[in-house]
Amino acid sequence: MRDRRDKRPAQNGASTARSAGLLALAVVSVSLLACSRPTGDFDRPKPSVVHDKVLPAIGYEAARNRGEPVSRFNLTDDERLLRDRGWTLIRPPYTEDWIAGSQVELIRTRILPEADQTLDTGRYYSYLRSDRYESSDVRYDRVAADALGDAELVLPFCEVAERVAAADEERLRALGRRDISTKEELAGAQARVWENRQFTSWAALSLRYRLKSYRFAIDALEIETPSDDKIWDANTAWKRLAAQIVFLEKGCTGINRFGQESVAKRSRIYTGWGLERPVEKK
Repeated sequence: MRDRRDKRPAQNGASTARSAGLLALAVVSVSLLACSRPTGDFDRPKPSVVHDKVLPAIGYEAARNRGEPVSRFNLTDDERLLRDRGWTLIRPPYTEDWIAGSQVELIRTRILPEADQTLDTGRYYSYLRSDRYESSDVRYDRVAADALGDAELVLPFCEVAERVAAADEERLRALGRRDISTKEELAGAQARVWENRQFTSWAALSLRYRLKSYRFAIDALEIETPSDDKIWDANTAWKRLAAQIVFLEKGCTGINRFGQESVAKRSRIYTGWGLERPVEKK
C-alpha cells in the first residue's frame, strides 16, 4: 500500500529550521556584542575578529534573508575609505554611549537594517547634563564644539563619496559594454552600488539624528541655564552643521563647499588704493 502521508510538514519543518537558524544568529550576535569592541588611542577601534569577521558574516546571512542586495566583491581603496570616514559621522568617538553603540554596531554589520535606527533625541541632553561642570556655560560650549566637529567631517567624507559614485557609474558602464556578463558579476556589481549608496544615506541619517539631538539640547539648556551669548554660539554652530548636512544630502553639490558663511572682504580704503595721505606735520 502506497504511503499517502502529506508532505507539507516537511516544508513547514524547513521553514521552522530556517527561522530557528536566524533566531540562533540573533542570539549569538547579541551575546557577542555584550563584549564591547576594544579601542585604542583617541577611542579608535582596534582590529577585532568578532567585530570584523564574525558579526559581518552573520550580517551577510541576515541581509540576504531580508532580501537586501549583498555583494561579495572586494572593496576598492575608496570604498574602504568611504566606510572609515563615514564611521566618524555615524559614531564619533566622543559620543560614548549616548549614541547607542550596540545598536549602531548591529546596523554596521547588517544584522539590523538601517531603518531600525530609531534613537531618542533626548539621550544627548541627558548625557550632557550628567557631567558636573564648574560653569553652566560649558555645556553650551560642548554642544557648539560637537556640532562644529561634525560639520568639519562632512567635506572629507563627501570628497570620497563623489569618487565612489563616479566609480560606480563606470562599473555599470563597463557591464553595459560587455557582450556577456555572468549572473554573479551583474548581481555583485548592482549590489555593491546599492551598498555604497545605502552607506552614504546612513551617514546622512546619522547626522540628521545628531542635529535633532543638538537642537533638543540647546532648547532645553535655554530653559534650564539661560545664557544669551552662549546660546548664540551654539545656534551658530548648529546652523553650520545643518548647512553641511544639506550639502551631503544633495549629493555633495548645490551649495558652497566651504560653508554658507562667506568671509567679508576688507574695505579697499585700508589698502592704500586711493590718493589719501596722512597730513604732513610741520
